Amino acid sequence: VQLVESGGGLVQPGGSLRLSCAASGFTFSSYTMSWHRQSPGKERELVASISGPGRLTNYADSVKGRFTISRDNAKNTVYLQMNSLKPEDAAVYYCSRGLGSYWGQGTQVTVSS
Repeated sequence: VQLVESGGGLVQPGGSLRLSCAASGFTFSSYTMSWHRQSPGKERELVASISGPGRLTNYADSVKGRFTISRDNAKNTVYLQMNSLKPEDAAVYYCSRGLGSYWGQGTQVTVSS
């Protein structure tokens, strides 16, 4: 199993970023995928998840209405569109198979003016 995140960076408050996670080594469409985040001094938290076919999604209350998780099973990729970013969204974002069985290396998101 390999998960490779990309798309992080520095963005101003109110801005947007789109994270990608390229997966390999397993039958991607058969698994729920999720995004998590961790900021210094805090526990890693679940941000969003999406079912294998992509029909069911769930979000943390803190990101509902601002973040959208999606997937392209033909490309073995899961995305996290992040809009209206706030300073408190700054963290390392991790992609996971399921709800935490395998992890990528993470991508840093910094929200600052």
